[in-house]
Amino acid sequence: MKAMTLAIEDIQRARQVIKGAAIRTPLVQLNVSDAPARIHLKLENLQPIGSFKIRGAANAMSSMSREELARGVLTASAGNMAQGVAWNAQRLSIPCTVIAPDTAPETKVRAVERLGGRVIKVPFDRWWQTFTDRSYPGVEGAFVHPFDDDRVMAGNGTIGMEILEDLPEVDTVLIPWGGGGLACGIATALRALKPSVRIYGVEASTAAPLSASLQAGRVEVVNYTPSFVDGIGSRTVLPRMFELARELLDGAKTASLESIAHAIRVLAERNHVIAEGAGACSLAVALSGAAGGGTIACVISGGNLDAGKLARILEGA
Repeated sequence: MKAMTLAIEDIQRARQVIKGAAIRTPLVQLNVSDAPARIHLKLENLQPIGSFKIRGAANAMSSMSREELARGVLTASAGNMAQGVAWNAQRLSIPCTVIAPDTAPETKVRAVERLGGRVIKVPFDRWWQTFTDRSYPGVEGAFVHPFDDDRVMAGNGTIGMEILEDLPEVDTVLIPWGGGGLACGIATALRALKPSVRIYGVEASTAAPLSASLQAGRVEVVNYTPSFVDGIGSRTVLPRMFELARELLDGAKTASLESIAHAIRVLAERNHVIAEGAGACSLAVALSGAAGGGTIACVISGGNLDAGKLARILEGA
């Protein structure tokens, strides 16, 4: 049975819905002459919250009734979806609660609180359980799933439409894989509009359940090591998202922490772009040559990196 229920028409509708929230981000060429491919950067770090998550959150919340929204909204996030939901909740003047892992960076937690959101930190496994429960004991609110929601994926899919409009000759698209909502949303648009394009989910090697699951042909549980790459990575993949990945993606690629740190430095020095670890993961894969040659679009999914961590990475630490 196919897992896909999202269609290109849903993404086209989402494009109109999110206009008041998300901006159309630029697609620019990487300023590196000796790269193994012609690399372009889709700069979602320039969204109002510094992340693509504003797209999916805006589309999902716009489709909710007034009765649903009256109770407020709830999400589970390490930081970026939390900001997307909180930003849209502030715009709608409704309460927002976020369940966050205790490893969530303070930079992202403070950003949610500045937007009026309430953050509840819990152990990592309990946080992950919230994705399955779609609720949290004692907290009211309509649950906005950060990835396993067709409305969220439709909002994310608008990125794919923009990539093809700005770079129709693209051969390969590299997309950070956290829960899968970004990759599957973009891939839905790409498969409908340019089926020949190669699409890979990218992960940090310290937390790469998609790569392991695709290799095994079933959902796998892997070791998870917290790192500065906090926007992606977990111990496993939700079953539906795994099936979507098998339908839509050509595979998964991993990058080491060292190569991701190097990609952050390249982005800052060559293109004057600040990316978080998750956002630079796609470029790390492209620079390694693992995605091949031709024309590659790297989705720079976010730029919410703690200033202290950024300073250490730029210093080469």
